Amino acid sequence: MNSNSDNPKVGAAFQKAVAEWFQNEYKKPFVLEKKIPIGFSECEKKDHKFDIVSEDDTFAIECKCYTWTETGNVPSAKMEFANEAAFYLPFLPDTYEKYIVMSYSKHEKRKETQAEYYYRTNKHLLGSTKVAEYDVKSNTFKVVG
Repeated sequence: MNSNSDNPKVGAAFQKAVAEWFQNEYKKPFVLEKKIPIGFSECEKKDHKFDIVSEDDTFAIECKCYTWTETGNVPSAKMEFANEAAFYLPFLPDTYEKYIVMSYSKHEKRKETQAEYYYRTNKHLLGSTKVAEYDVKSNTFKVVG
C-alpha cells in the first residue's frame, strides 16, 4: 500500500506511461502539461494545463490514476477531479480527440472496472470526450463505453 506522499510520483509515472502509449500507437510526439487557452471568446480565454497533448494539437488527454478503496468503495473525492477534466475538455475545438484515461482498477466486490463505472455514471457529462482505461502492467489500452 502506498502512502499519500507517493501519489504524485505514481500519478506522474502513469501520465508518462500513457503518453508513451499514445506516441507508440499514433507515431507522433506528445507533450506533458501543455497549456492551451480555453474560453468562449478570444479576449476572455485563459490558459488551462492539460496532462498530455499531441504536438500537432489533435489529441488532448487527462489522466486519472485512481483505484477502488480497499473495501471496494468509490473514491468519491477523487472522482470529482475526473469530472473537472470532463468540464475542461469540451472547451477545446472539435478538431481535438479528447480523452480521460483512467488507470485500470478492478475489485473483487465490483462487476466493472473503475473506468467502466465512471463512464456509466457520468456519460451525461462527457459529450465527445472518450473514457479509456490503461493498464500499466500489461500495457493495454481500452476505450470504455
